Amino acid sequence: MRVALASDHGGWELKERLKDVLSTLDGVEVDDLGTDGPASVDYPDFALKVAEGVAEGRYARGILICGTGIGMAITANKVKGVRAAVVTDPLTARLSRQHNDANVLALGGRIIGPEMAAEIVRVWMTTEFEGGRHARRLGKIAACEGRHLSNR
Repeated sequence: MRVALASDHGGWELKERLKDVLSTLDGVEVDDLGTDGPASVDYPDFALKVAEGVAEGRYARGILICGTGIGMAITANKVKGVRAAVVTDPLTARLSRQHNDANVLALGGRIIGPEMAAEIVRVWMTTEFEGGRHARRLGKIAACEGRHLSNR
């Protein structure tokens, strides 16, 4: 499984640690799409790289890290076909996969510690989508993509 990984300056340190975690998972290949250091950068640039890669099928999943995870998720969710979830614990990691088929994980480098982040990534990467009633709901979410107020 190919995974895209990226961060801004607020998530760079955690991103570097998570590369090691991902390397221990069987069958996972990671592409680090930046940033390459702690210098200030704009998170939308990195979120877009990952989200487009996931939406185009180059990556099965993506992981984004900024200070809170929120800006990355907001940006990634602008790309059709992306379901980015801000996750803060293993339970929400599991449910984001089982119920929402989240294909992008957003983490807050200033919110969660490295051990918690490692466990979140392990759970998120190894949890499958349940389908069933959740698939119907994802269809409704997909139908919302690209809607504007004028489309009512």
